[in-house]
Amino acid sequence: MSLDHASHFVKQQSLTRDAFLGGRLIVSQPGNGFRAGLDSVLLGASVNPGSATLLDLGAGVGTAALVALAHNERLTATLVEADAEMAALAALNISANGFAERAELLTLDVTAKSALRAAAGLRADHYASVIANPPFFDPRQGTAPSAGRAAARHMQAEVLDLWIKAAATSAAPGGEIIFIHAAAALPPLLRAFGARFGGITILPLIPREGQPANRVLVRGIKGSRAPLTLLASRALHEPAGRGFRPEFDAIFRGDARLGW
Repeated sequence: MSLDHASHFVKQQSLTRDAFLGGRLIVSQPGNGFRAGLDSVLLGASVNPGSATLLDLGAGVGTAALVALAHNERLTATLVEADAEMAALAALNISANGFAERAELLTLDVTAKSALRAAAGLRADHYASVIANPPFFDPRQGTAPSAGRAAARHMQAEVLDLWIKAAATSAAPGGEIIFIHAAAALPPLLRAFGARFGGITILPLIPREGQPANRVLVRGIKGSRAPLTLLASRALHEPAGRGFRPEFDAIFRGDARLGW
């Protein structure tokens, strides 16, 4: 998608320009509806620092991939987004943050047939890291989506399985596949990951110590036969107040990656 094409959509939207990684990234995104936030930063910061190629499925405005690119100057990225308006913003964000030479954007449905994905330029058995933040609606994070975009905010288990199938097809042998999702989605995530990957690692994320997990990071390795590892939960916030614990404060400021 060209930047001229992108601007056609952007003019129709009320946008905000949000700083990530302590201002290293400035991301334009819709003022209402689904907005990239902490999940996207955590996902981008979770990518193996040795990876050379990244695929971001359902990239939205591109935040997770941009975070990964900011952390690794040797990384190149392919972003896939089906929604034309979100893809237009991703194209602008790639350019505005100086990653035009290291990132490409494909306007493509993740669940499309493999032949259509290949025709659009999505490579099979290629990417060292594949990441995704599958759509879901969290009522604590804002208003519900409009009826026209409901499908982009909710995902049934069978559709989630198609996303993971696409990730499996695209990942290189030995490559990592990382999804961040609501904790309630862990059962279908594990079923789909377990059918295709080994070396599965689960990191539960909790708001504060003693509270239940509300997010999970799940990583699998293509071709691995290693057993599953369930890591200890990690709390994002300090016990009192709204401040983040030092580990996560450093991640959100762009001073550290997520080690797991």
